[in-house]
Amino acid sequence: MDRTQPEQAGGTETAAAARQARPDPADDRRAAGTRGVPAAAVRAMTTFSPADEEKRRGVRRMKLTATGLLLFVAVVYVLAEWASHAGAGPWAGYVAAAAEAGMVGALADWFAVTALFRHPLGIPIPHTAIIPTKKDQLGVSLGEFVGENFLSGDVVRQRLRAVGIGSRLGAWLAEPQNADRVTAELATALRGALTVLRDSDVQAVVGEAITRRANVQEIAPGMGKMLEKVVADGGHKRFVDLIVSRAHDWLVLHGDSVMDAVQGGAPGWTPRFVDRKVGERVYKELLRFCAEMRDMPSHPARGALDRFLTDFAADLQSDTDTRAKVERLKGEVLGRGEVQDLIASAWTAVRSMIVSAAEDERSELRLRVRASLLSLGARMATETKIQGKVDGWVEGAAVHVVTTYRSEITLLITDTVASWDAGHTTRKIEAHIGRDLQFIRINGTVVGSLAGLLIYTVSRMLGA
Repeated sequence: MDRTQPEQAGGTETAAAARQARPDPADDRRAAGTRGVPAAAVRAMTTFSPADEEKRRGVRRMKLTATGLLLFVAVVYVLAEWASHAGAGPWAGYVAAAAEAGMVGALADWFAVTALFRHPLGIPIPHTAIIPTKKDQLGVSLGEFVGENFLSGDVVRQRLRAVGIGSRLGAWLAEPQNADRVTAELATALRGALTVLRDSDVQAVVGEAITRRANVQEIAPGMGKMLEKVVADGGHKRFVDLIVSRAHDWLVLHGDSVMDAVQGGAPGWTPRFVDRKVGERVYKELLRFCAEMRDMPSHPARGALDRFLTDFAADLQSDTDTRAKVERLKGEVLGRGEVQDLIASAWTAVRSMIVSAAEDERSELRLRVRASLLSLGARMATETKIQGKVDGWVEGAAVHVVTTYRSEITLLITDTVASWDAGHTTRKIEAHIGRDLQFIRINGTVVGSLAGLLIYTVSRMLGA
């Protein structure tokens, strides 16, 4: 029987359980400084929960049962031997042989079970107390086992392929309530991200990115190509029509202002009536020019304007001086404070719009996201091509993670086991598996008795 774990009285047992259930501050300090292992991981192995205490009580009951069975066969053996010497008959020899073999089996299994957790009878026999003395090696072996058998690329890929994530995810997303849930979570995440970001930081980054991009990229050739395309398609003609029409209307409403401006610019020595005639003549010619240009699509001025725009588009693409002037103008415009303020205000407006849309369940943004998720889920649930793509993405990502970080994961297992206190770890493991191990002692007693009876019977038959 294991004398290193004596059964205690009720009060003593309760007090010991209470002491072990309380976390030891030294355990937390040890956990905090153990190679980066979280303190909670160590504390979980150095404290006993009520469920753990109940398991320990179950282990003690099974120990009493196994030990009681050992004592029972020992008593049977003594009585059978006494009966055999007293001339009770052949049956006593059979019972004594069975009881003797049962004792041997019970003692052998007691030694084997006890050797896992401590030195039997406190004697430091080699290769005993395996768990407390080999804890770190067991942690290394466990980490290597997990790495080789669970964190290999082939195992992960085969397991994920058997699961069929693409079809399952598609069927899940196709449910309206699930699409609503994902949409709400995405909206919350987006709103949280935009709330955390500081406007000044984002404005600075956006402004710097736009300015750097604009400075690096020459805009004159692109503008030339765009202008060339517009002129070739006649897209500028509506703009010309609008300008000419507005100019004619303005001249009709402000004829006096035009004539006064012409008269005001005349030399002081000319007669006033001559200035008035000249002003009237200039005004009428301007009015006639605008009216003809407005009403005549083939007006010579329109053709001249087309040729000017065509030549300007060509110069923007090929003329060095023109392109240099455009670049200098671009730099001056981007350097103005008004432009930077415009960029900053644009981010503020966009941010406010996105936050409002994320908060409103009936906003166009959330409705479109929900509809897209439902459509994606329906396609993923039915189209094998999309399922294959999703499965490939998931498998590739999972394989990348396990192959890249396999050593870190196995090191976490190794370090966590190494950080556990040997004594606490032994008691906790024994609490979880000790009850089943006590059945080994019981089975050893029973099987040993049957084997001893069989051997004795065979030997008697052969001897006869």
